[in-house]
Amino acid sequence: MEDAYHADDIEKKWQRRWAEQNVFSAENDRDRKAYIVEMLPYPSGRIHMGHVRNYSIGDAIARFTRMRGQNVLHPMGWDAFGMPAENAAIAHHRHPRDWTLQNIAQMRAQMQRLGFGYDWEREFATCDPEYYRHEQEMFLRMLEAGLAYRKNALANWCESCQTVLANEQVEDGLCWRCSSPVSQRELAQWFLRTTHYAQELLDGLDELAGRWPDKVLNAQRNWIGRSIGAEVKFKLQNPVDGITEVAVFTTRADTLYGVTFLSLAAEHPLALRLAQGTETAERVAAYVHKLQHEHKAQRSVDDTHKEGIFTGRYAVHPLSGDLIPIWIANFVLMDYGTGAVMAVPAHDQRDLDFARTYDLPIRQVIAPPAHARSDEAYTGPGIMINSAGFDGTPSETGKTRITELLEMRELGRSTVSYRLRDWLISRQRYWGTPIPVIHCDRDGVVPVPLGDLPVTLPLDVTITQQGGSPLALHPSFVQVQCPKCQQPARRETDTFDTFVESSWYLHRYTTPHYADGPVDPIIAKAWLPVDLYIGGDEHAVMHLMYARFWHRVMIDLGYLPASTPREFAKRLLTQGMVCHEVYFSNDTDVHRAKTYHYPSETELRDGVRVLKDDGRPVEVGPVIKMSKSKNNLIDPDELVAKYGADTARLFVLFAAPPEGQVDWNDAGVEGMHRFLKRIWRYVYTNHDNLMHSRSQEETTPAAAALRRIIHQTIMRVTHDIAERLQLNTAVAAQMEMLNALLAFKPQTDADWAVAQEGIDVLLRLLAPFAPHVAEELHAVLGGKNLIATRQWPVADEAALQQDHVEVPIQINGKVRARIRVAIGATENEVRAAALKEPRVAEHLHDKQILKALYVPGRILTLVVREAR
Repeated sequence: MEDAYHADDIEKKWQRRWAEQNVFSAENDRDRKAYIVEMLPYPSGRIHMGHVRNYSIGDAIARFTRMRGQNVLHPMGWDAFGMPAENAAIAHHRHPRDWTLQNIAQMRAQMQRLGFGYDWEREFATCDPEYYRHEQEMFLRMLEAGLAYRKNALANWCESCQTVLANEQVEDGLCWRCSSPVSQRELAQWFLRTTHYAQELLDGLDELAGRWPDKVLNAQRNWIGRSIGAEVKFKLQNPVDGITEVAVFTTRADTLYGVTFLSLAAEHPLALRLAQGTETAERVAAYVHKLQHEHKAQRSVDDTHKEGIFTGRYAVHPLSGDLIPIWIANFVLMDYGTGAVMAVPAHDQRDLDFARTYDLPIRQVIAPPAHARSDEAYTGPGIMINSAGFDGTPSETGKTRITELLEMRELGRSTVSYRLRDWLISRQRYWGTPIPVIHCDRDGVVPVPLGDLPVTLPLDVTITQQGGSPLALHPSFVQVQCPKCQQPARRETDTFDTFVESSWYLHRYTTPHYADGPVDPIIAKAWLPVDLYIGGDEHAVMHLMYARFWHRVMIDLGYLPASTPREFAKRLLTQGMVCHEVYFSNDTDVHRAKTYHYPSETELRDGVRVLKDDGRPVEVGPVIKMSKSKNNLIDPDELVAKYGADTARLFVLFAAPPEGQVDWNDAGVEGMHRFLKRIWRYVYTNHDNLMHSRSQEETTPAAAALRRIIHQTIMRVTHDIAERLQLNTAVAAQMEMLNALLAFKPQTDADWAVAQEGIDVLLRLLAPFAPHVAEELHAVLGGKNLIATRQWPVADEAALQQDHVEVPIQINGKVRARIRVAIGATENEVRAAALKEPRVAEHLHDKQILKALYVPGRILTLVVREAR
C-alpha cells in the first residue's frame, strides 16, 4: 500500500473492475426489486455540477439499496431530441444527429469517470427509431381511442425558435428555451386529451402526499385548477353566424344580479364575429390583433392596466332580462372557464377597475360588512340584496338556489371547471419524432399503418433559420400514397414535443430491448412504480404532469396490466441547485456592461480576488445558480483531475441537504479531500495491526465506548439514507466516527479487534458515497469480494447497551465537569461522585450548596453561594 492517496489510479482501476463483473446490472427475474432513477439528461455536450449532484445523490442511494440486498434497477439514457440540436446544426454546419451522438459519447465518458453505477446495458437515446417507433404506435392508439386529435387553435408561437410552445413552456410571456417574447398564432395543431384525466390527476396528488415535495404537489394542484361553479347562458340580443348565446363559467352564481357587462377573451371565437357589421368592427379587429400578440401571462397579472373595447353587441341577462353590453377585455383568458366572464364590478376588483375606466354601471348585490372599504370591491360572503326574490338569502345558499333556478329554466347548470388544458404536442421542427399520420384530400387524416412504423426522420435535410419544419421541404418524405385509397397524399411534417419522449422513458428502461411493444407488460409491472425518482423541481408542471398522464394512458390502452398502480413514482426527491459567486470586470466597451470570468481564471491574493494572468482585481457578485451566461461554472473534469471523483461526489452530497441549495466553497472541497486522506492515512499507518485476526473478548471500557459509537453510526447513517434521504448528515456521521477511530488508542488484541470492526464498518458506510477509495482500502485490508457487493452493516443491539452514562455537572448555570456514573444511579450516588471530582470540588471551595436538582441520566445542577 502506498502512503499517498492517488485518486486517479485507483478510481479507474475500480471502474474497470465494476464493469468487468457487471456489478450494476439489474436482473428481471429476481425478487426484492428497487427502481431508482434520476431524470435523464439532454445531451448538451458536457455535464455540469448540477448533473454531478443529481447523479451522485441517485448513485449513493442506489448503491446503499443494493448493499441491503435489493435487486436495484439504476439506468441511464438520453433525452436526445430537441431544438438545441437544430440550433447547433445551424451554428456549426453539422447534422443534429451527429452533434447529438458526439455529445452522448462525451457525457457518457464523463459519467463513467465519476464512477456512477448505471446498468449501461439498458441505455438508449430517445432519437433512436427503435425507441420512438413505439411512441408512434401509442399515439396511433390514442388517436383511435379519442385521446389524440387535431384542430385549428391559437398557439403560443416563438418567432426565434420558429415553433409552437405548450402553455407550460411559456414563462412570464417568454420562451422557456430562448427567452424570446411569445405571441399567439392560429395553426392546425395536434393535442392529447390531458383534460380527460384532470380529476384523476388531481385526486392522485393526495396519494402522493408525504412522498412527493409539497411544492410540486401544490404546483400541480394549481395548474389543474379545479373550480366548482355554474355555467350560465346569456342569449345574444341578435344571433351572430347562427350562434345564439354566450356561455360563462362562474364560481359566484350568487352575484348574478350584479352583472353589468360581459368580458370576452381576445381569443374567444365570438370576439371578431360580434363586431361584424358594426361601426366598431375595424377598431375591434385591431384591438384583438394587439392582444393576441401579447402573451397571456402578462395580461393576467393583477396589476396590469385593465383595458378593453366594446363590441357593439348586447346579451340578455338570463334572470332580469336586462341588456348587457359585451366587451373584449385584456385580462380575460381562454385558459379558464369558457373564455367569457360575467362582470360584477361591485364584487370583483378587476371588474371594478374596468368599470370605472369605462364608466360602466356598478350594482351591489351582496351586503358588505360595516367595516368594508367603500373604494374596493367586496369579494366576501354576505346577505344577498338587489337580487329580486333572493334578497335576504345568505350568499352561500344563494349560489345553490340561483343555479337550481337556471337549471329549471334551461339557462345554466352546475359544473366543474379546470384550468388544465389539453396538451399541445405539435412542433414545427425537424429534430423530433415524426407524427405518424398522412393527410389525404379524399380520406382526411389517415393513420400510418402499424406495419409501416417507424416513420423515420430523413437524414438528408437542409436545416435553416427559416420558418416552419425542414421536413416540409423534403419531397420524398412528404409525398406518399394514402394507405386507404392509394392516391397521392401528404405526410404530416410536424414532430412531437420532446416532452412526449420523456413521458415514458421510465417504462422503457424496464425492457429496453423488447420489440413487440413499448414494454413487456409483465416485467414492466414488476418494476413499476419507480421507488425513487430524482430531479429538479423545475419540471413540476411539465414533465411530471405529462409522465403521470402517459402512465395512466399506457395502463388504459393495455400496455400495462390494469392492476398496475396509477402513479408512476412512489417517491420524488427534488434536488437543489449548485451555485457559485459571480466574478466580473466592468467593461470599457459601451456595448457590454460587464465581462464575466470563470472561477478558474481568478485567485485570491492577499484577500483580494484578481485575475491570474495580469493580477487585475475583479468584482465579486452574488452567489447564483451556475450558468454559462455568467461564467460562474466549475468544470467537473477539472475538479476530478485535481481531487478525484470521490472528492467531487462527497462535496456535493455533504454541502447541503439534497433538496437544499449548494453554495460552492473551495474550502469545502478541500475538506472532503482531507477527510478521504485521513481515512487513507489511518489504514496506511495501522495496516499491519488491522490485518491480523483478533478476538473482541474482554474489551476495555474505551473499546466498548468505541463499539457503541460504531453501531450508533450504523443506525444514524442507515436512517438518514433510507428514511430521511439526508445524505449530508450521513456523511457527517461518518466523519464523526473517523474522529472516534483516530482518538482511540488500542492497547490489547481485543482493542485492535474493535478497531478492525470500526474501519470495516466505516468503509462499508462510505462505499455509496466515495466508492473508489472504499473499494481500494477494503482490498488493501484483505477483502476478497467487492465492497459494492457486500452486505450493508447492521447495528448490534448489544453494543448499543450502556452500563454507564456521562452526566454533566452544572454549577450556577455553567457546566464545570462531566462524570461517568452507573445507569440507574440514585441522586445521592451521583452527588457523592460529583463531590469527589476535582474540578467540582474546586468550584465548591468555600461555597454553600443551596439547591441540587438531578435529572436522571441527564444532568446534575447545583446552585451555590459564598459560605458565611
